[in-house]
Amino acid sequence: MQFSIFQESRRGARKINQDRVSYCYTKDALLMLVADGMGGHPHGEVAAQVAMQFITDAFRREAAPALADAPLFLQRAITGAHRAILDHAAAHKLADTPRTTCVASVVQQGAACWAHAGDSRLYHVRAGRILTQTKDHSHVQRLIDLGRVREEAFSAHPERNLIFNCLGSSAPPRVDLSAVIRIETGDTLLLCSDGLWGPLSGKLICAALQTHGVMLGVPKLLDDAERRAGCECDNLSVVAAAWE
Repeated sequence: MQFSIFQESRRGARKINQDRVSYCYTKDALLMLVADGMGGHPHGEVAAQVAMQFITDAFRREAAPALADAPLFLQRAITGAHRAILDHAAAHKLADTPRTTCVASVVQQGAACWAHAGDSRLYHVRAGRILTQTKDHSHVQRLIDLGRVREEAFSAHPERNLIFNCLGSSAPPRVDLSAVIRIETGDTLLLCSDGLWGPLSGKLICAALQTHGVMLGVPKLLDDAERRAGCECDNLSVVAAAWE
């Protein structure tokens, strides 16, 4: 595989950064992931760290050098990360279990698949347009699906941070899996927390990637998101890879 990859995580206007972002690879497989610790519960950064560590450790064990079944791996790894968060909370006698969203992708053998729980997103971009993106597990996304809210009004909606699916809650997470999609030369996969996609439209994300590529375009997107969000800027994290 030949690809360019860039990752960065910023605190934004928050006191701490509860996001975690990572990638790791073998000669035949690549894993990318973003976890966004939920600020409405204590120790969101702990949940994100536990999830990131569990999933990357599982990849390093099982990718030898490719995964036997990438979608099954993602399903098991994210569910396992959820249980690891519960175990951590019990071991440390935490009054409330920390929680996190998660999006992860595996690319191998010229194809990609991804999985998510919550509102951390993946965009698959080709030739300057979004081929597909994950659908948020949020209250506002439900309203959009029902036709009660326009998608353009998402970022300004007062309830946009209400998430109904995550890792670390009392109920097991619903892990949405994609189909296995062929990757073409020039394709980009971008995974990010809502601190990045919230202030930015899909058109802006595509334009930056098409004009500047991932190595220059992703930092520009982070700068733009911080500037647009201003003093309300959330933690913002991204990992993006483009195939050559």
